[in-house]
Amino acid sequence: MSAAATTESAIGRILRGPTGLGTASLYPTPPAVEAPIAETAIAEVPAVEAPAAELPVAPAPSASIPGVPVLDVPLLDPTSSPSPSTLARAAEAPAGGGKPKVGDPVPGLYHHPIVEPDPVRVEELSLRIKAWAIDEVQLYPPEWEDQFDGFSTGRYMVACHPDAPSVDHLMLAARLMVAENVVDDCYCEDHGGSPIGLGGRLLMAHTALDRLHTTAEYHGPWEESLSADAPRRAYRSAMDYFTRAATPSQSDRFRHDMARLHLGYLAEASWAETDHVPQVWEYLTMRQFNNFRPCPTITDTVGAYELPSELHALPAMQRVIALAGNATTIVNDLYSYTKELASPGRHLNLPVVLAERENLSDRDGYLKAVEVHNELMHAFEAESAALAASCPVPTLLRFLQGVAAWLDGNHYWHQTNTFRYTLPDFW
Repeated sequence: MSAAATTESAIGRILRGPTGLGTASLYPTPPAVEAPIAETAIAEVPAVEAPAAELPVAPAPSASIPGVPVLDVPLLDPTSSPSPSTLARAAEAPAGGGKPKVGDPVPGLYHHPIVEPDPVRVEELSLRIKAWAIDEVQLYPPEWEDQFDGFSTGRYMVACHPDAPSVDHLMLAARLMVAENVVDDCYCEDHGGSPIGLGGRLLMAHTALDRLHTTAEYHGPWEESLSADAPRRAYRSAMDYFTRAATPSQSDRFRHDMARLHLGYLAEASWAETDHVPQVWEYLTMRQFNNFRPCPTITDTVGAYELPSELHALPAMQRVIALAGNATTIVNDLYSYTKELASPGRHLNLPVVLAERENLSDRDGYLKAVEVHNELMHAFEAESAALAASCPVPTLLRFLQGVAAWLDGNHYWHQTNTFRYTLPDFW
């Protein structure tokens, strides 16, 4: 058995698991529709009884990092043999050899099934995120309501953050997710987006996350610009809430990840302007930036603890995070394939690029994209297990758990969101 196979078995067992300091917001407090959690330190948010599907919180803080409660996760031997019940591999073909049914996973896609998200939390989060979108930031016109509802933000975030101690904490992730999507839709995609002039629009929106420091004369016009459109209103409000709940280090980490995301948007836009189909390696490079990375890297803030910056900056941790982002973004390429092909213009995704650049049929390009995803997932799990074994710090272990849980929840949401996605007829 290969080293990768044995280490990934360990991560499958150990990676399926709170306190940051509240900080004053740099921006004015937005109107609240909920009690803000950042008026006090995160540690002071009352604990709630976790739904059955959630990971338990350890009863006592770790002795190695004072004041930081962590999950009581045993460190297992990364060279131990895998158990068939541990590695929840997807079947290589649909049950019975027929076509996948609506809501089935992509055949052959390596993934870990999850417990159905707690419906009570899903309902509460769905109501609160919609109230924020409508009442606080005036995010969308009435004719977009079905699309907002169909996105199922509440189910998405509850699935991806099973260790969040409260719906308040889940709202931190939900606002940012919705804001990121409205930027993508309105600036880049099918709700008025265009590659032309995208850099200027993204830069102005990015200042809602990473504020402008200028003279008094020019501060006012910039401040007013943050309310100019729905993407900037959403970014500003979501970031206001986040910075009040996160530590300065966590906030800066998120800003950096969003700069990466925007750089990826610009690369893809430049190819659209020049009608360029990148080489496969070029496409995968772009996708390392234009991907979901900002979402799993806030898992500690949403879980109400902090991965120290020196551990986040470890090269091994950076590799794990990059592999996670790359794998989970290809999940989006696979599930959104038919949706994108039905949209106007040419949409680049991994199956399309593979088919064109490697002279494959559409079906073979799609199936090879599944293989690429699976290799990235196995690498993520192997590298995570190795990092956990070499640096068994409780917050690092819990962060790795959080990233792995986010990947599982993200796959679950794509698989089950039949409002948005259907699979191609390749089986």
